[in-house]
Amino acid sequence: MKTHRRNKLIAIIGGLVLISGAVALILYALSSNINHFYPPTEVSQGKAPMDRTIRVGGLVAYNSVKRADDGLEVAFTVTDNQNTLEVRYEGILPDLFKEGQGVIAEGKLVSKTEFKATKVLAKHDEKYMPPEVEQSLEKYGHPVQSKSTEY
Repeated sequence: MKTHRRNKLIAIIGGLVLISGAVALILYALSSNINHFYPPTEVSQGKAPMDRTIRVGGLVAYNSVKRADDGLEVAFTVTDNQNTLEVRYEGILPDLFKEGQGVIAEGKLVSKTEFKATKVLAKHDEKYMPPEVEQSLEKYGHPVQSKSTEY
């Protein structure tokens, strides 16, 4: 093999090794920042990790919102019409948060039936439901109304 071809081959292989290493480092860094979504049924089945920040979601069960008399602590139940999960949150809830509406809570599991939220996300208008919540409700037998395309 001629010297200039060998040098080109070494340069190409070296570049591929460096690019592969950079991609691997980027993917590793991003994997620790991903928050996976779990519906209450998957949480009760033990599929959700206890030691990581995750997102849970579903519908806020009717007559389940309990506010503390002193402070901002709120407890409510999230359901996917198969199982329920008790969510505890300390802070101001979004204005559009209400019973019977879709919600996603971010935080950590305390047990298979209790979740400590650090952030609560509610829908942004009457017809919107977060895609993760909509998919989990459809998966567990709750029909979701079709979205209107009228403006």
